[in-house]
Amino acid sequence: FVSLQQQFPVPAMKLEGPSAADSQLEFTVATEKDFEEILAISQGIYGGLDYLPSRYHAWIHEPNRTVVLAKKNGMVIGLQSVYIIDAGETALVEGLRVAPWERGKGVAGILQRFCSAMVKEKHPEVKVSRLTRDDKLGPKDLRKYRIVATQGILLVRFQAQELLSRLDAAMLALAEGGFSPEPSELLSENEVPEIILKEAFRSEVLPNQTIIQDWQPFKATKSNLSLLQKKSLCWVVDQKVHPTVATLSTQPFSIPLGKDWHYLNIDAFGRNLAHLKSQLIHHLRLQVPALRGSVMCQLFLEPHLWLEMAAFCQVALGLELAKGYTEQYLLESDI
Repeated sequence: FVSLQQQFPVPAMKLEGPSAADSQLEFTVATEKDFEEILAISQGIYGGLDYLPSRYHAWIHEPNRTVVLAKKNGMVIGLQSVYIIDAGETALVEGLRVAPWERGKGVAGILQRFCSAMVKEKHPEVKVSRLTRDDKLGPKDLRKYRIVATQGILLVRFQAQELLSRLDAAMLALAEGGFSPEPSELLSENEVPEIILKEAFRSEVLPNQTIIQDWQPFKATKSNLSLLQKKSLCWVVDQKVHPTVATLSTQPFSIPLGKDWHYLNIDAFGRNLAHLKSQLIHHLRLQVPALRGSVMCQLFLEPHLWLEMAAFCQVALGLELAKGYTEQYLLESDI
């Protein structure tokens, strides 16, 4: 394997705590052969919604990304990915995990400090580090990070084919109750930069001029859109001339929650609830027909819209609420 300590002059660091005082961590670049070990340390991550199994093989070959492993006695016990975005100005930190039997020993902090030192050495042009979290922030976090944006997280589940079989009837019932879907338009690949990069859209629609795509925050720039357009994303807006609401769905992928479970992510930008409801239906019609089995759908939206959107999902669409209100925090710190 390749030793990162041979590439970057980072001082050797040891685990803290009496049980690990004499054990030294080694940092290496992740490879294909490490995949099974990484799965072994990731059991139960994110409540079964772990994205890493579906992305790992792409991550280790992705330009400007380094997936760092922490090893102890030759065994993988930690992982963190560093992805250079925003035309080289930002290090996006993702995928942090530590083996269950090594948690509470300071491994995560050591791994994070090593990655930070690696970025300074390998990418001196990077100015800030960004990450997203969904746990409660404490005073220590608020001293370390700036909050760039906050989104409410709405998690629902459903059976793909069962939802499709009754979606038309649900829409008819909504119409009879006075609900009229708002206009929504799917953007072509060529239309995305023309609309998303407009100053009015960036400042009026996006949270702090940031595209948050399935936990990844990108500044709304041409270089970042080039990265995003490699992902087969679906952008929907209320209108193409001057959009006030936009939603972005990610290609669904399998998750380790159980057999035939998939994850569908939808990021919503804007404050008009009626448009968000209509665009949610639009994305369901776009993404669900290709799926079989069970689906976990995570919708990120303005926090004050969460309650009404949750009621709409349950009552109008018959989706099951899988979790109560939580928040996604986009955090930033200087390198």
